[in-house]
Amino acid sequence: MSFHTSIQGGIAEVVIDNPPVNALGSKAWGELARAIDGLGRDVAVRVIVIRADGRGFQAGVDVKELAKDGSLIAVVNRGCYDLFGAIYDCPVPVVSAVHGYCLGGGIGIAGASDLVLCSDDASFGLPEIDRGALGAATHAMRMFGMQVARHMLLTGEPIGAQEAWRRGGVLEVVPRAKLRDAAMALAAKIASKSAKAVQLAKWSLNGIELLDVKQSYRFEQGFTFELYTSPDSQEARDAFTEKRDARFRRDDDGRGDGG
Repeated sequence: MSFHTSIQGGIAEVVIDNPPVNALGSKAWGELARAIDGLGRDVAVRVIVIRADGRGFQAGVDVKELAKDGSLIAVVNRGCYDLFGAIYDCPVPVVSAVHGYCLGGGIGIAGASDLVLCSDDASFGLPEIDRGALGAATHAMRMFGMQVARHMLLTGEPIGAQEAWRRGGVLEVVPRAKLRDAAMALAAKIASKSAKAVQLAKWSLNGIELLDVKQSYRFEQGFTFELYTSPDSQEARDAFTEKRDARFRRDDDGRGDGG
């Protein structure tokens, strides 16, 4: 298996571990997509952290495998689509912790996530143009904006951690040795919130991203109303006025079908 998972304290940790560069083969993309989907539906999971062992976060697809059998591109494409979609649509927030290189499909993983942290040695690139392919420009654009994403895709040149932060593509840059701790601390902070509120917040954020201001606000209002009329919202208001920590119910994780 090219990755492994664990769950503790409401946080699911997904660690990519496929030496030497953490590239994923044709089957692995779909396997990882199914793992994310399963974790997102697990009532014990409040947040997912994706990180990696080894030299870098993720180096995209297994180019050597495709060189041996080009017909596998269809399987790879489907697997990438499923994985990035599973992260983006995951009922719980997904935090990516990036170190070293983040290339091609790695940007798809990070760019589909809700929050991204990176180490000071991180770099982000779309080298596919030099390998006869394209990929993950959608997610690079989501992270870094149109001009930077276009430059990355058209030139194949990467950007470093500080530039990624300056462009708003990552939340924070930390020393390499502190990356996992920073990601887990952020995940724990989110996991402590109302599951209902967090889920609705994620749905609303995903929805408003592609709409104009008036439409997006109207879309967001629906989730605001749903949350405000829920028991979790009442508990949050009571805790605020009584100056105590909120005590959210744990027997209902707040997840529904989004309808």
